Amino acid sequence: IQISDNWPGYSLDLFTYPQHYYGDLEYVLIPHGIIVDRTERLAKDIMQDIGDNDIVVLCVLKGGYKFCADLVEHIKNLSRNSERFISMKVDFVRLKSYHNDQSMQDMQIMGGDDLSKLTGKLSFVCFFLFVLFFMFSKDIVGTGRTMKVLLHNIGKYKPKMIKVASLLVKRTSRPDGYRPDYYGFEIPDLFVVGYALDYNEHFRDLNHICVINDHGKAKYRV
Repeated sequence: IQISDNWPGYSLDLFTYPQHYYGDLEYVLIPHGIIVDRTERLAKDIMQDIGDNDIVVLCVLKGGYKFCADLVEHIKNLSRNSERFISMKVDFVRLKSYHNDQSMQDMQIMGGDDLSKLTGKLSFVCFFLFVLFFMFSKDIVGTGRTMKVLLHNIGKYKPKMIKVASLLVKRTSRPDGYRPDYYGFEIPDLFVVGYALDYNEHFRDLNHICVINDHGKAKYRV
C-alpha cells in the first residue's frame, strides 16, 4: 500500500491516544486497525510462499517487536487452521542507528548470539521500518547499507533462504538498491512514531503510527 506525499493523514481528534502525548503529534498517518489488517494480509502472503519449510524469525529490536509479534501470531493462526503446520522459532537482534531523528554513521548490531540455528533454515528478518531511499547529507547515511550489513552477518550461518519483512518502507530521494521481500506500507519521508517505533524511547505505547511534530522532538530530545 502506497501512501502519497500529499496525504494529509487523519485528525488526532478522531482517535484515542495517551494523554501524555497531547501536543506532541501532527496527525495519525496509519490507524491501528489498518495496521492489524495489513499485517494479517502479509502473513497470508508469507504462508503461501514458504511451502513446507520450518522458519526462524529474527526480530529486529526494539521498534520491530510489536510488528513481529503480531505477524508471528497471524502466521500461527493460519497454520492452526490449515493442513500445513509451520514450525517457527524466534530470535532477536538490536540495531542502533539513530540519535534523536538523525541516522548515525556507524550501526551497532547487538544480540542474536545463537544464530547457528539459522543454518539450513528459512529465515525471516522482521523490521518495523526500512528506509528504501534516504536523503544524502553529511549527517545521514542510506540504511540500505545497514540492511546489507545485517544480511551479510546472517548469511555467515548459511540459512536455506533469507526473506525480509518490514511494516514500513520510507520513500525518499536517494536509491540504495534494496527493497524488502514483504512490506505493509510505503510512506513519505516523515519521522514517524508509534506501534513500538520510538523517538528516544518515547511513543512506543502509541498504537497508531503518527507523525511527530517539532514540539514533540524538542520535548524528548536527548
